[in-house]
Order: sequence, then C-alpha cells, then structure tokens
Amino acid sequence: MTAHRTGRVWFVTGASRGIGRAVAEAALARGDRVAATARDPHTLDELAAAHGDAVLPLRLDVTDREAAFAAVHAATERFGRLDVVVNNAGRGLFGYVEEITPDQLRAQLEVNLLGVLHVTQAALPVLRAQGSGHVVQVSSSSGVAAWPGLGGYSASKWALEGLTEALAQEVAGFGLRVTLVEPGPVDTEWGGASADRAAPLPAYDALRAAAWHPPGAATPAGVARVVLAVADAAEPPRRILVGDLAADAVLPITQERIDRWRRWEDLGRSAG
Repeated sequence: MTAHRTGRVWFVTGASRGIGRAVAEAALARGDRVAATARDPHTLDELAAAHGDAVLPLRLDVTDREAAFAAVHAATERFGRLDVVVNNAGRGLFGYVEEITPDQLRAQLEVNLLGVLHVTQAALPVLRAQGSGHVVQVSSSSGVAAWPGLGGYSASKWALEGLTEALAQEVAGFGLRVTLVEPGPVDTEWGGASADRAAPLPAYDALRAAAWHPPGAATPAGVARVVLAVADAAEPPRRILVGDLAADAVLPITQERIDRWRRWEDLGRSAG
C-alpha cells in the first residue's frame, strides 16, 4: 500500500532513539520526509536504509551552535523547505538541589535549553521566509510541575517553557506555530546511561528511599502519535500534556496554584 504523503518536511533532533526516533519513523511511515539528527549518525543507518532518500541523516550535537545552523542549512538544501521542527534532544539530571553541582546544572541547560535555542534560531529564518512552519518543543510535565530529585532537570524545562511562551507570541505574525509537548514518564533511556547523576548526600537517603516511582509510562510511539496529530491540527495547542500520569499530576497542581494565588491575592495587590 502506498503511504500517504502530506508533503511535510520534518527536522527532528535526538532521532537516534526514544521519542525522536518514534516521531521520525511515524512521519516517514506516512510518506513525509525527515532530516534526522543524532550525535552519532551511525545510529540512523537503519532508518536511512529503510526509507532511502526520504531520510537525511545528520550528525548534530545541539550544544554546538555552528553545527545546528549547518544541519538546518543541509536539510533545507536537500528538501527545499522545513515544515515541522521537533526539538527533542535532551538529557536527564538526577539529584537533590543540595547535591547537584553548578557544572552539572550548566551542562543540563546547555542541552535542554541552549541546544533548543540554537536549533530554533537556525530554523526561524527558513520558516519566516516560507510564511509557515511549526516548532514543536519536547518539554516535560516537569516543565510545569517539579518533584524532589529532579530540580535541575525541572529548571531546564521551566526555562524552556518560558522561552517558548515568548517565542510563540513573537512569531505568530509570521504565520508560524509553536507547541510545547509535555509528556509525563516515557519508556525511554532518558534515565539511563545518558543521564547525569549527582553524588548522593546521606541527609537525603530517607527521601530517596521513599521516592515514588510511577508505573504505566507512556510509549515513544504513543507520544509520536500525539506530536503528529498536533502538527496536523488546524489550530494546534500552545501546550499539551501527554500521558495519563502527566495529566493526573499536573492538572491538580495547577489548580492548587490558582487557589493559593487567590488566597493571597489581596495581600499581594496591597503592595501597589
């Protein structure tokens, strides 16, 4: 059966595995074309072999600004346009706030925030010239809420959310769309060898032992289905929680924030 071609060209970072790989595979399966990036392009060999000229494998470490601009240029040269830019590349950082080092936090921000900035800034001139395009930032439910042991990771994603909220307003007049995808736990290697871990302090051993490890993580393929549906939407959302655990955790936390703001609203207003 011939795949349905939407004509879209995707630029996906972190496509070697996990969500990025699933998004690339789902887009290719329906006949779209994909510029797939990874720090090690050999991890993309199987993808390229299966889909031929529809895939452009690219070496990219998103912390390398010049490489990000070169990769976007190569994708545009190959396919003639970009329609959906998926900033997926990222890494985890595990440790309580007292435990994480400044260097660990800097490294986290280099990938999860500045890496996104590099790719986004490289892609925007292309999208503006077209008068169309969609930037999809893979954030996290930890970019809306925060939990013990993930303070550094949450800091990077909260920063990404603020950057993206401003971006969406700045580029709307150019016909561009921006969406924050906020998954809860996903069955990927995010917490594996690629993650950074702080040296544990004994003071937090009890908290560590009592930490909740939620079951029922979403799958990369499930997240990819959401990403494609958002990209296809006539009026895509500014942000979307992905997975039951994300919605179940974040919605009550958000309501609690609103309630607390209201409770202290009079005092806060009294300052002005």
